[in-house]
Amino acid sequence: QVPVVESGGGLVQPGGSLRLSCAASGFTFDIGTVGWFRQAPGKEREFVAGRRWSFGSTIYGNSVKGRVTMSRDNTKKTLYLEMSSLKPEDTAVYYCAVSPRNLIASTIPTGSAYENWGQGTQVTVSS
Repeated sequence: QVPVVESGGGLVQPGGSLRLSCAASGFTFDIGTVGWFRQAPGKEREFVAGRRWSFGSTIYGNSVKGRVTMSRDNTKKTLYLEMSSLKPEDTAVYYCAVSPRNLIASTIPTGSAYENWGQGTQVTVSS
C-alpha cells in the first residue's frame, strides 16, 4: 500500500484556475502509472488525466482536454494537476491514483486498475 494525499482544492470562480497536488509516501513519480480522477455528486467516477512514466505520454479525458495539464516537480515527489478555464461542471472531488505497475495503455483511464488512492480534494467552481 502506498499512502496517497491530495491537496489544493477549493472554491474558484468560473473561468479561474487551480492547481492540485498529489504526494505518495515512499513513492516517486518516475515509475509505475499515475492518474487523476474526479467524481461529482450523483455521477460516476470520471477519468481526468494519467500516464505511465517509463514510456508513453499523458492522456486526458475528453471533458478536460485542453484545459488541464498533469506534471511533476523536479524531485519527482509531487504530482500536479493544473486546471484552467474552470467551469461549474468541473465541480467534483478530485482523486489521485497510483499504481507501481506499468498499466496496459487501454487501462490507464480505468479506476479499478489502480491499487492506491488518496482521500480526494474538493473542487467547487461557482460564482
